[in-house]
Amino acid sequence: MGSASDAEHARRATALLDRLGVAWSSHVASAHKTPARLLELLEGYEAAGGPRVYLTIAGRSNALSGMVEAQVAAPVIACPPLGSGPWAPFDLASSLRMPSGVAPLVVLEPENAALAAVKILGLVEPRHEEAVRSYQAAQREKLERADAELGREGTG
Repeated sequence: MGSASDAEHARRATALLDRLGVAWSSHVASAHKTPARLLELLEGYEAAGGPRVYLTIAGRSNALSGMVEAQVAAPVIACPPLGSGPWAPFDLASSLRMPSGVAPLVVLEPENAALAAVKILGLVEPRHEEAVRSYQAAQREKLERADAELGREGTG
């Protein structure tokens, strides 16, 4: 997270990661205010190796996602909390427009960003792929139950 104010947005993602049984860690490090700390964290994760996906959550001027992506070989998913007011389009643009050679993915909903991360991890970890398939089946069942309860036909 770029700041502590991003914590609630992050919780929405980590709740799904918990539900799917995926280990995660969370930190606050700003590309603008604490770049040395950010680089130190990334160096540690990169040195540890193994499959990983970085989920970056930063609003306003989202330098965090680009900086992380430019430092790591693993996929980076930017999930910016959308602000409101006249600056909101510019806030989003800071996640979408990156310099050449810097390519974070952008997913706006935290739960969907977490799901995308688990799908990526599922390419190398069969248990994560199975967790995604189970989640998708549960989503289908939920809609089918709603249809059974709410679906109707008119007699015209």
